[in-house]
Amino acid sequence: MQTFERWFVEANKWALILLLSGMSVVVFTNVSLRYLTNFSITWAEEVARYSMIWMTFLGAGLALRYGGHVAITNLQDMLTGRAAIALRAAIMLLILVFCAIMVWIGYDYMQRMRFQLTPATRLPFSYIYAAIPVGFMLLIVHLLLILRSFVMRGEYRDADALDDRATLSG
Repeated sequence: MQTFERWFVEANKWALILLLSGMSVVVFTNVSLRYLTNFSITWAEEVARYSMIWMTFLGAGLALRYGGHVAITNLQDMLTGRAAIALRAAIMLLILVFCAIMVWIGYDYMQRMRFQLTPATRLPFSYIYAAIPVGFMLLIVHLLLILRSFVMRGEYRDADALDDRATLSG
């Protein structure tokens, strides 16, 4: 299971890196062309915007697993023992239910948008809105991977492990 987790996190991280790199190249190229040649790529802003949407949904799971989302932990910090475990389990259950509902709603919304096309690239909007169910599915997987350590000890994964290249070799 640890090998799956390492590869899953690494694939998620590389998807974000590639999206950010692509978006940066498109924006840099468009700005350079605009100022150097007075020509602008008509689809650049649209591609950058939709890349940012995909990055947000794909990156939410990584932020969750490392405790990067906003949280109010006063009650959780006051409780000890079984009460703290029960509260963290309830929190995780609520988050899992919310994510599952968002997968369902996101899929429904994606299906409704399949006939509407984006203005510049003429892609179906369903490709853009697919970020919602895909992102929330990734959130569910990340959540399940950290579930035990969070519920039992209130711990997230170590953020320094993101930069640990040795984790793939083990």
